[in-house]
Amino acid sequence: MTQNDTAPLTDVDWKALREVAREAMSRAYAPYSGYPVGVAALVDDGRVVSGCNVENASYGLGLCAECGLVSQLQNTGGGRLTHFTCVDGHGEILVPCGRCRQLLYEFGGPDLVLETPDGLLPLSEMLPQAFGPEHLTR
Repeated sequence: MTQNDTAPLTDVDWKALREVAREAMSRAYAPYSGYPVGVAALVDDGRVVSGCNVENASYGLGLCAECGLVSQLQNTGGGRLTHFTCVDGHGEILVPCGRCRQLLYEFGGPDLVLETPDGLLPLSEMLPQAFGPEHLTR
């Protein structure tokens, strides 16, 4: 199984990708929950993008790490996410919440490969029957 012709699963350095996520996690702003999160993803052109969570005293305004990652993706030229990992404050692998899975679907689609505690899974298994741009009428 491959994400695309240029990035088969066997060619992805998941350890290095997790290290980028851990580095991003170290810059998280989580004074209220005490739960820093970092994420990193490979882009279809070979770039690596990352993000960390940023909390706010008005809890609903906090930003998940995936928001920062997608912002960096767009700010550095766009593209499609191909491989994704997420870590907690101890550097252990996490899965993104439902809201963030939906965000990742927008920028990676159903074939985005996620590193999970249970192994590598396509986003289509983590977010079955996802709603996406293809469902909107123009």
